[in-house]
Amino acid sequence: DLPETERGNAMQLGIVTLFPELFAALSEHGVSSRAIKDGLVHLDFWNPRQFTTDRHQTIDDKPYGGGPGMLMKTEPLAAAIGAAKSALGHAGGTATGSTEKTVVQTLYLSPQGRPLTQKGVAELASQNSLVLVCGRYQGIDARLLESEIDTELSLGDFILSGGELAAMALIDALIRLQPGALGDENSAREDSFSDGLLHCPEYTRPATVAGLRVPEVLLSGDHQAIARWRLQQSLGVTWLKRPDLLEKRGCNEEERQLLAEFKADYQSRQKDLDTQASTASKQEFRRQE
Repeated sequence: DLPETERGNAMQLGIVTLFPELFAALSEHGVSSRAIKDGLVHLDFWNPRQFTTDRHQTIDDKPYGGGPGMLMKTEPLAAAIGAAKSALGHAGGTATGSTEKTVVQTLYLSPQGRPLTQKGVAELASQNSLVLVCGRYQGIDARLLESEIDTELSLGDFILSGGELAAMALIDALIRLQPGALGDENSAREDSFSDGLLHCPEYTRPATVAGLRVPEVLLSGDHQAIARWRLQQSLGVTWLKRPDLLEKRGCNEEERQLLAEFKADYQSRQKDLDTQASTASKQEFRRQE
């Protein structure tokens, strides 16, 4: 654990989960591990099981009205969320020099939540502290959603066995945006979605792979031409793979011209490929006659 003085400078993340050990994937590996060890982010865990009052430490219960599945037991979950809010609210006040507790935003990872985007992650990354609630079973009591949860967030329209994997994905994305977390500060700014576009294609050595050569502009040393090419490719890749992003973002005059050039080149290459495929098909047909 970090000393209290160092915690004040770290982003405080309180995680309510039945399985805190799963988060070792973040704390022991990669960029997130370095950020945690360097004191940029601090993770604390509150396990609802530790707030149970029966000797079996029961953490699930049947839903009213019957039906399949179980819900997380309300009392221990509410107590765990309350403890996390209280602890992080106090820590937030200390970090800002205030004697009063700060209000901590509480997030619930849920398939019914608002889709998580890079813009949303950037907004959350500016917070001093957050509480993340990881559901299990069929979910949590609707009254807790009303009384304890500020925002529901979803990774997409699919179901996981619990909120831990979604929380880890969110935490990793938050860590990438913390100053000092990445070796190159431009890395996060150039990630896909940061400018509303997908990232351009990237290449590394050797210069030729499977007969395909690195685009010559990347070998030219002309940084202005490289920047122009990368923007054009980013626009083009977004047009090909996620046109909805491009429609939502819009383009300025320069970008429209770059995209028009990309489209013309792409359509020309596709026409050449179609011609080659047709020729090869005809040759194969003649060979079989």
